[in-house]
Amino acid sequence: MIILAAMAFVFTSCGNNAANNAEQAQEAPAALEIDNVLASADSLVNTEITLEGVCTHTCKHGATKIFLMGSDDTKTIRVDAGSLGSFDQKCVNSIVRVKGILKEERIDEAYLQRWEASAAANTEEHHGDGEAGCSTEKAARGETANSTEERIADFRQKIAARKEATGKDYLSFYFVEALSYEVVE
Repeated sequence: MIILAAMAFVFTSCGNNAANNAEQAQEAPAALEIDNVLASADSLVNTEITLEGVCTHTCKHGATKIFLMGSDDTKTIRVDAGSLGSFDQKCVNSIVRVKGILKEERIDEAYLQRWEASAAANTEEHHGDGEAGCSTEKAARGETANSTEERIADFRQKIAARKEATGKDYLSFYFVEALSYEVVE
């Protein structure tokens, strides 16, 4: 009788551990790779995702942005701190896991005209050093031009090429609005 009771206790304990492990696995969703997020970004816009990558840069203006790299430096996504305020400097050169909402920023002719107007009025917002902008953000968006005028002209050329190829008269750049984050390594 005692042996049967002990066996029942062992089986019940093992069953509970398996159930607890399954619950824990469900609580922590698998992190998406940066490459996969960028490849299917248009279908993920405005959805909550968890992604993980190496943080290559923290914005010098209050650490309100970080950049996570995928398989190489051509596959990078910006993460905005949003309501979190800022990111810890420990993020740089570490693997960072972020839970957030994937957002799309569209660059179209109206956007470029507003940019030109703010540049002419000397009210444009500057990120990075000088009018060239933040080199990390430029790399994430595939920009190569340096001056404001060159950057706007480059965007216009890319928009024209995209419109000819797909009929879309804008460029899409994706970023994540963070809800939470953790430094993994």
